[in-house]
Amino acid sequence: MQQNNSVTEFILLGLTEDPMKKKMVFVIIFIFYVGTMVGNLLILVTIKSSRTLGSPMYFFLFYLSLADSCFSTSIAPRLIVDSLSAKRIISYNECMTQVFALHFFGGMEIFVLILMAIDRYVAICKPLRYPTIMSQQVCTILIAIAWIGAFIHSITQIIQALRLPFCGPNLIDHYCCDLQPLMELACMDTYVINLLMVSNSGAITTSGFVILMISYIIILHSLRNHSAEGRKKALSTCTTHIIIVILFFGPCIFIYTRPPTTFPMDKMVTVFYTIGTPFLNPFIYTLRNAEVKNAMRMIWHIKITSESKR
Repeated sequence: MQQNNSVTEFILLGLTEDPMKKKMVFVIIFIFYVGTMVGNLLILVTIKSSRTLGSPMYFFLFYLSLADSCFSTSIAPRLIVDSLSAKRIISYNECMTQVFALHFFGGMEIFVLILMAIDRYVAICKPLRYPTIMSQQVCTILIAIAWIGAFIHSITQIIQALRLPFCGPNLIDHYCCDLQPLMELACMDTYVINLLMVSNSGAITTSGFVILMISYIIILHSLRNHSAEGRKKALSTCTTHIIIVILFFGPCIFIYTRPPTTFPMDKMVTVFYTIGTPFLNPFIYTLRNAEVKNAMRMIWHIKITSESKR
């Protein structure tokens, strides 16, 4: 549908126009992106290499780290390059690709977080039936459903984006392409498209947040029947997940559940869930999880030992 547009490229205004602040943005985002990739790759390698991390919780954590890596990669590299560029030009096709990737991997993260909450609910509330309910086959089917759900969500978003005609100007007051800033440039009434965005992205983020919080409330309520040690371990795991949920869903709900208006804080809010949360996830899960840390130490010990014997 690009042939209906007179605009073939967009100019991203980025986070700031100040030269000194642009250099600061480059350094900060670069550090965050490298930290995100290193942290999540460590988790991916550790889970795949360790025999002790074979439970469904780590199966889902693997896909959360994968989604985090891809989600951050769909945004951060472009922002890093643009922070040092005089002209931040992005073609129409690149812009649409970024919209698709942003919502595909963002949707995947939402669905995986919901699956992780379901896993914790079954493990804590139905421990005797846990191996049967959360079998390897069931977990594989659930992940496949998550991929399909994320794809349907992103396809819906990109269809709405492709329907927008652009006849100028082509300045996007943002650092990435998303449906909301694109609607401000469209040469048409975007009221209906905004309603569709809210009913899609807004509904997914809000319902996902509500489902997750209800599930964790049920889990925390059920802990009263567990031993002190069991309560401590389960509470630690649930607290970690709740932190992630609030950090990720709070900004998403703010962005996708409101009328088509722009606020000065939108860019920083978007930075928080597109750059900040993928960076924090591996640190929160590894620093608060003794099993992951022990598995990492064992893998590195084996690798160092094998290297020294050569």
